[in-house]
Amino acid sequence: MSDKQQTITEDQWRQAQLIWDYHRMHHDLRPVDVAIGLGSHDLGVASRTAELYLAGLFPTLVFTGGNSPTTAEVFPRGEAVHFREHAIDLGVPAEAILLEPDATNTGQNITLAREVLAAAGITPSTVLLVSKPYMERRSFATAGKLWPDAEILCASEPLELDDYLKGIGDEKLVLDMLVGDLQRVIEYPKLGFAIEQEVPEDVRAGYESLVRDGFTGRLIGR
Repeated sequence: MSDKQQTITEDQWRQAQLIWDYHRMHHDLRPVDVAIGLGSHDLGVASRTAELYLAGLFPTLVFTGGNSPTTAEVFPRGEAVHFREHAIDLGVPAEAILLEPDATNTGQNITLAREVLAAAGITPSTVLLVSKPYMERRSFATAGKLWPDAEILCASEPLELDDYLKGIGDEKLVLDMLVGDLQRVIEYPKLGFAIEQEVPEDVRAGYESLVRDGFTGRLIGR
């Protein structure tokens, strides 16, 4: 942990835990037509997608994602390509995986993955979105806007906040990401990017408190 990282107080942890729990959709998983693994810096998304495929929850999956400034170095051939390779290493047959290598945001992940499925002759009625843990709700809200005729379920690695922090190794960064994703959950419906999500008062208060405390590194419009 670098010297530049600020110390996280007990109250800030409590607020972060509220937001973490809110971001998780807590869906009961069951068999679906397809899964979509949303590209990011987190290879755990590919691991979880592979695990659920091998558990028999779906016959076909799409990995979607090109590159962003935060992933270009770690995944030089693109997020989806590296996710696919990792899933194959874990035992998923290559023929079960479709690739969408161009998306650069969540809306494009959904739209372009849907186009890839359509090109393969697949029109699913049930879709499982696999993402980073704190991205479940935003991906659900985005898909609800862009794919309203599909039933959407969400999944991620079953990690607690403490475990996720250990994996990332940067507490300030993780809290910035939790706050940034919640801002998008709140603001994106106003921009037409997602469907509205009810935000409990304690979660909103925690968000506002962390913003005041300077966890603003992933906010839009700043």
